[in-house]
Amino acid sequence: MEKKFDDLSESRQGQLMAFDRLLTIMDDLREKCPWDKKQTMESLRHLTIEETYELSDAILEHDLPEIRKELGDILLHIVFYAKIGSEPQADKDYTFDIADVLHGISEKLISRHPHIYGDVVAEDEQAVKQNWERLKLKEGNKSVLSGVPSSLPALVKAMRVQEKARGAGFDWDEKHQVWEKVEEELQEFKEHFNIASGMTINQTEAEAEFGDLLFSLVNYARFVDINPETALERTNKKFIRRFQFMEEACKSEGKDLHDLSLSEMDIYWDRAKAQGV
Repeated sequence: MEKKFDDLSESRQGQLMAFDRLLTIMDDLREKCPWDKKQTMESLRHLTIEETYELSDAILEHDLPEIRKELGDILLHIVFYAKIGSEPQADKDYTFDIADVLHGISEKLISRHPHIYGDVVAEDEQAVKQNWERLKLKEGNKSVLSGVPSSLPALVKAMRVQEKARGAGFDWDEKHQVWEKVEEELQEFKEHFNIASGMTINQTEAEAEFGDLLFSLVNYARFVDINPETALERTNKKFIRRFQFMEEACKSEGKDLHDLSLSEMDIYWDRAKAQGV
């Protein structure tokens, strides 16, 4: 499967040269830059999370130039972690470099795709997912769900555990069954929360039932090909745009948003909707 550099296309050679350039720059920065020399995996962690969310924002905005830039930032972090991992230190007995990272993911992809690199047959996406989860268990994972990071945001985590359970064959057959579950959970939530008075019968139980309701809604979203995280984030962005429109409109008319009644705010809100904000 390996190819000699001379046998590669001009485009691939250019890609490899660009990657080598980044590795060289990383070596220089780690050796000479006071800030880069000081960084650890722990100090980079929160910056990597921030960069990932910035990439997510760019994807939602369909901003290709920004996506390209954010991918570069994330790639820099990957190279940075690998550089730190290659440095011998007294408190660690294991090192790795970027080649180990690349070979590791390559071997993983080959072993997880026996329908491409072996003799396994997988005729559709679902078969590929189910085979992927079976292979992970053979590799030592104690549970199908063990690959879901515990620190994931709850909404994303709900979607991922449901997807993984589906990969193991544990899922509803029809979307109407899932919607019936949504309605069941909504009714159970109502029983623990008096909507009219706003008084909870049991706050802890009401919270648990609300969690069940959200989980079932995420489940239904999967069945109608909606990514709940993406859907909610688009709604967040829409709300922010419209609210900021209200603030600017009030300011331009010499008014203070805080002094308006809800019905007066609604007029500005409807104006934002009418203008496609």
